[in-house]
Amino acid sequence: MQVLAPAKINLSLKILGPRSDEFHEIETLIAPISLHDEIKIEGRSSKHGIEFRCDDPSVPQGDDNLAVRGARAFFKKTKMKSGVLIELKKKIPHGAGLGGGSSDAASTLMALNELFETKLPREALAKMAGDIGSDVPFFIFQSAAICKGRGELVSPTKLRKPLFILLLKPQFGVPTAWAYSQWRHSREIPRVSYSAQKFAGQTFLNDLERPVFEKFGFLAQLKMWLLEQPEVGAALMSGSGSTVFAVMREGADAELLATRARAEFDPELWTCAARTL
Repeated sequence: MQVLAPAKINLSLKILGPRSDEFHEIETLIAPISLHDEIKIEGRSSKHGIEFRCDDPSVPQGDDNLAVRGARAFFKKTKMKSGVLIELKKKIPHGAGLGGGSSDAASTLMALNELFETKLPREALAKMAGDIGSDVPFFIFQSAAICKGRGELVSPTKLRKPLFILLLKPQFGVPTAWAYSQWRHSREIPRVSYSAQKFAGQTFLNDLERPVFEKFGFLAQLKMWLLEQPEVGAALMSGSGSTVFAVMREGADAELLATRARAEFDPELWTCAARTL
């Protein structure tokens, strides 16, 4: 069985405050996008256990991998005695704020539920997903959604219209836990805009820009440069970064903008034109 695991962007992310469990209370509007990982899953005899392969050597292996943890959670919940081979073809960059690992875990859960015909309801899958990671339940619902709590309380919604975006990511990543830990005591950088942007019927805002931009000034420069470009209606960091995305105006050429961005900042800048699903 082959499945696609979509990336996500946060169109807005508000931090409401720290919680007693070391997480933060948030409210975020997330949309799945057309960039995706590819996962191939094959059932095997139980003696094989869970075997994981990936074409990207930088991806965590074993129980450090969220797809593997998804498979373990599935077999524990269903009490099934079976093995599985998970082959992951990675397209979503690691440490990018695009939810690649979380999407891989959710897609693995849903694929196993279909492969073994266990017929677990979406709510049961979402509960299992929440134990794997805060972003994982969002991907179970396969829809744009408003997520609350630490991110695990998912309310599916619809965007007013599809958004065409350009993703831009430098060579470095940003650890999510670090970004949240710095939020409370971080400060704004002068001449950088953090305020809400309104475009295409959406409001774009990310409270994690403050701590991340304070340490990674490159991302602040990238966002401000994008906002100056005539093709761009809004620009925002996704999640905890390090991806910044530009929302394109109607008819704008995302590849042309990507070429200019690489010339301006870094020839090795990773870019990808995509759209919300």
